[in-house]
Amino acid sequence: MMNLKNESLDRLFDAILRLETTEECYRFFEDVCTVKEIREIAQRLDVALYLSQGKNYQEISAKTGASTATISRVNKCLNYGSGGYSEMLKKLNGERDVK
Repeated sequence: MMNLKNESLDRLFDAILRLETTEECYRFFEDVCTVKEIREIAQRLDVALYLSQGKNYQEISAKTGASTATISRVNKCLNYGSGGYSEMLKKLNGERDVK
């Protein structure tokens, strides 16, 4: 993270933390990102969820449409990353099921 951290990203993350509703998130991210980028981020979170549930790559690919390269990258982050996926999955646990 030390190579990534800068004032501009701090401002972005502060802005995201100030969003209060799902609707505010939709409006902000629709303006900031392309639809494809939003869907790719959501897909990666879904992949992390399924990996944490012990699903195999074939199951995950069938459910999410993610490539094995994407699944492998997310798996690497889950096992050797900074803990961001794991932390978020704990926060999301029990709130809703991914379909």
